[in-house]
Amino acid sequence: MESPLGCHKDFVSQSRNFSSSNSNKVVLCSGYGFLGKNMTGFSSVMMETSINPSGFHQVSGNSRWVRQFGSQAAAEASTSDGLTVEGIIANQWPILDESESDWKSHAAAIALSIHLIKKRLQWKKLVVRLDVLSAQLNKPDLWDNPVHAGKISREHGMLMGKMKGVKNLEQELLEHIDMVKLAREENDPELESESLKALLGMRRNSKEKELEALLAGDHDSCSCYIEVQAGAGGTESMDWAAMVMQMYKMWAQRRGYGVTVVDEMPGETAGIKRATIKVDGEYSFGYAKAEVGVHRLVRISPFDSGKRRHTSFAAVAVIPILGDASSHVQINESDLRIERFRAGGAGGQHVNTTESAVRIVHIPTGVTATCQNERSQHQNKASAMAVLQSRLDQLEISRQAQINAQHTQSLTDISWGNQIRTYVLHPYRMVKDLRTNYEVSDPDSVLEGDLDGFILSYLSASLDKDEGEGGI
Repeated sequence: MESPLGCHKDFVSQSRNFSSSNSNKVVLCSGYGFLGKNMTGFSSVMMETSINPSGFHQVSGNSRWVRQFGSQAAAEASTSDGLTVEGIIANQWPILDESESDWKSHAAAIALSIHLIKKRLQWKKLVVRLDVLSAQLNKPDLWDNPVHAGKISREHGMLMGKMKGVKNLEQELLEHIDMVKLAREENDPELESESLKALLGMRRNSKEKELEALLAGDHDSCSCYIEVQAGAGGTESMDWAAMVMQMYKMWAQRRGYGVTVVDEMPGETAGIKRATIKVDGEYSFGYAKAEVGVHRLVRISPFDSGKRRHTSFAAVAVIPILGDASSHVQINESDLRIERFRAGGAGGQHVNTTESAVRIVHIPTGVTATCQNERSQHQNKASAMAVLQSRLDQLEISRQAQINAQHTQSLTDISWGNQIRTYVLHPYRMVKDLRTNYEVSDPDSVLEGDLDGFILSYLSASLDKDEGEGGI
């Protein structure tokens, strides 16, 4: 049997959309139960345009589908009695604990999350940028230059996706509010209870969406390479570097990302001198960029027969994988020096008997990429070229933005005074981020990949520094 919430959903959606359409004529978008709107909440005007769910609209009398403009997509929705999300914020309804069964409190918390998401996305700039991109995409000759057109199309799709996510949240909130009001008008406690549960679930979901909005950088949605290099300290630091790399592998796996070892140089006794992994997954760069810097370990060394306390360092670099179409640097074969050598290792089966390892040097910049983990020289060369391309792209991005210290940090001074996080295993147990003061007392969970608390605190702190830019 259909729930009371489902019985009223289409009626509420239709009545609300009639109210918000003002004098515009509306059409029924087949299959969605909304009058005048599709699933993304965007209006269609009868006899003028029709819109399909992908964000395109078709001009009457013209067989060509064109992109929807940001200012069209951002049109403000309202409840059946005219209440908007910004209106909820203006009403200043108190936000109580989640355990309180107060629909206004839940609605106010959700509206605040939506407001913060818009702020983090720099909403006004987002709308303007989408208008500019839509105008370019609607030009008949755009695809005369497929590379340029592809970049414009991808950016438009990414930004429109962000906008639709926010508009979907707004529409869902307003529908739930309409449902609560309808339940009270009809004196239907079962429907009211379901509506309150739906609002509570949405309140929790909106907090997750709020965190996702922290990843609004140009390349945050990219996959990435994570590089770890041992610092001063010999075997102890090499062992620590291996622990750090294992931590990132486990973190990536916890988030459902794919992990591939691209390059690894083992230490003579234990650990690694350096290693690079490829992390495949949406927003892996956006999250992992919070880890760039020097990581410091304090513990009783298992390699010291005197059981003394040692301090070790490892440096972490994170590089976005932009892909060929988005690459900032074109590599000329004449600018490369390709060296082939036997893969190094700890001896025995770890030593390659053929020269399958490849090192590629970009002569103009001195940037180097090495790969020795694939079975053939051809595979190693392809992997090394991919890493080199990403490093050169990141170098160019950093140069343009003048943020070399953040994303292309030199790995030559991996020592005191440069660390971003300290991991203490003795004489007490704690992991503390020195940039945000976020800390936990369970180092084992952190070393097993539980990094999200550190990452989110860093992203939030980074956002606070330039919160005033863009506005709503």
